[in-house]
Amino acid sequence: MELKIFSGTANRTLSAEIAEYLQVPLGKAEIAKFSDGETWVQIQENVRGADVFVIQPTCPPGNENLMELLIMIDALKRASAARITAVLPYYGYGRQDRKDKPRVPITAKLVADLITTAGASRILTMDLHAGQIQGFFNIPVDHLFAAPVLLEYIKSKNYEDPVVVSPDAGGVERARYFAKKLKNADLAIIDKRRTGPNVSEVMHIIGDVKGRNVIILDDLVDTAGTITQAAESLVNHGAKSVIACCTHPVLSGPAHERIEKSPIEELVVTNTIPINSAKPSSKIVVLSVAKILGEAIRRIHTNSSVSSLFD
Repeated sequence: MELKIFSGTANRTLSAEIAEYLQVPLGKAEIAKFSDGETWVQIQENVRGADVFVIQPTCPPGNENLMELLIMIDALKRASAARITAVLPYYGYGRQDRKDKPRVPITAKLVADLITTAGASRILTMDLHAGQIQGFFNIPVDHLFAAPVLLEYIKSKNYEDPVVVSPDAGGVERARYFAKKLKNADLAIIDKRRTGPNVSEVMHIIGDVKGRNVIILDDLVDTAGTITQAAESLVNHGAKSVIACCTHPVLSGPAHERIEKSPIEELVVTNTIPINSAKPSSKIVVLSVAKILGEAIRRIHTNSSVSSLFD
């Protein structure tokens, strides 16, 4: 099958980097909107019998980007593509993955059903908010991690006496893996209580951070309330320095202002989501995951092992 790569409008820069890595031109597609806001898509080249990858993070505006992805998949299916892989560098609605209150939806499952129904044959995504989301799909899911890219950057800094901090109990496994790969790093955990959407309170710090160089590790930063509160609490407990790392820089609302005013020296993120802000924080460092995503696409296309990328 011929390999073809198409890009939605959500992150064309990342899509172009992936296409360049694979030395495959981006597929031709016209994406437009009617005056009432409806999305319209036309695939402008032959995809019959092709192995097609559609790159589209469902980042803000999440509803529009998700709908665009669904329509592109439907157009490709009706154009007789042999296999359609939805490449979601960021899986929006991933935080709504369980019923934690009465009468609430499990929207992460609903989105999985929508993508499958639209015609996707498989999913390629990165750093899901909860690994169990893979089970919401009844099609194959390849789950990638940005840790190698973040680790390479952190190792280049040669921090003395580092400690990796998980900002909540759910991220402990991720932080433990990160600390293990740094070899000389310890692990600490923040006991956090969430009182509402985008509202949390630091309760306790489990572990020794006094006089240490702290690396906060999370999968995403949205309004930056949790991560800046964590940084302040760590400094109050004697941390020598604080940097933060995350895969997905959602950075909505007051995020940039909070980061700029916080004791965080650097926020290291990846380009799964483009940073859109009139005044982005000067503390943000952006790393590219195009190589990891591109290599995963190559291996899926050639039916090679994807998991060996992280051995």
